[in-house]
Amino acid sequence: MEFIKQQQEIADFMTRLYNKSLTTSSGGNISVFLNNETVLITPSSKDKSSLNAEDIGIVTINGKNLTPQHKLSMETEMHLEIYRKRAEIKAIIHAHPVFATSFSFSEDIKINTALTGETYAFTGVPKFAKYATMGSQELAENVSNATLKSDCIIMEHHGILTVGNSLIDAFHKMELMESSAKMTLIAKFLGTNESLSKENLLKIDKLVERI
Repeated sequence: MEFIKQQQEIADFMTRLYNKSLTTSSGGNISVFLNNETVLITPSSKDKSSLNAEDIGIVTINGKNLTPQHKLSMETEMHLEIYRKRAEIKAIIHAHPVFATSFSFSEDIKINTALTGETYAFTGVPKFAKYATMGSQELAENVSNATLKSDCIIMEHHGILTVGNSLIDAFHKMELMESSAKMTLIAKFLGTNESLSKENLLKIDKLVERI
């Protein structure tokens, strides 16, 4: 019962992801870093549209499953590796939003997050993480290294990952990645893909203390 409130919050956010079509019933994972030792994370092989607090696993930062009755997400090591490298991060969301994930098929075709000021302020410039088999240590390394350069990661032929100082922060970034992908495609259809000027982007970077 020690972390029941935080576990329920994770379950609720996973339901929000599903209800907003940002992931599927079998895909995606969410975690929260509570302190220097404890991480809460969604389970594997459960319907992600209807999780409860009791479904959320507890694991140490070193990978010891404190809830052996649960099969933890296969991406647990990826989450833990991010927390090890960026101790200031408190929440991670990995999902498969259709439009944003479509940009994972090629590193050369990019989501333009600089079309609007709000998007750029929250997401910055996304980074691309090379493909590796899901659940592998290689994937954990590829993605965690990418998070050293951005809070928003496009996982090649896989999906999207966002990190934040809270669950709502990471969730907001995930929503903005999907909306940015849609805007990038619409702008291309309209024949324009003009970003904010470098001067305006610099002002935003200073405003959000990114530089």
